[in-house]
Amino acid sequence: MSYDPYTYPWAPPPPPEPPAARRVPDRPPLGHHRDLRILRTAYRWQRRVATLTALGYFTLFLILSAFAPGFMTSTVTDGLPAGLLLALLQLPVTWLAIALYEYTARRHVDPLADRIRKEAALDAKREGREGER
Repeated sequence: MSYDPYTYPWAPPPPPEPPAARRVPDRPPLGHHRDLRILRTAYRWQRRVATLTALGYFTLFLILSAFAPGFMTSTVTDGLPAGLLLALLQLPVTWLAIALYEYTARRHVDPLADRIRKEAALDAKREGREGER
């Protein structure tokens, strides 16, 4: 009758199993990829530029309204106070912020995202082929 020699408390512990052979990937995993850090940085700058454009102008308008009432009530042209002109310019400044956001997206962020997306699809195909072997 055979028994397991490791079932008794005075028996030595079983020897450790050898680790399974793992293939070292050619490239780092996608989650730690340098391009993702670059994409996150580009997207962060894109958000900051657009947000600071719109909110910066609006904050300037509020500060001028609170601390420079003489300037805000002065007339720019016949019957048009500076405060009203600055308030009316808020809409074009918002459009400018949207345009900056779209421009930086098309110019910097979207190409990076497209490249990462293509590389991820290629990596998925490679992994699928290796799993079939």
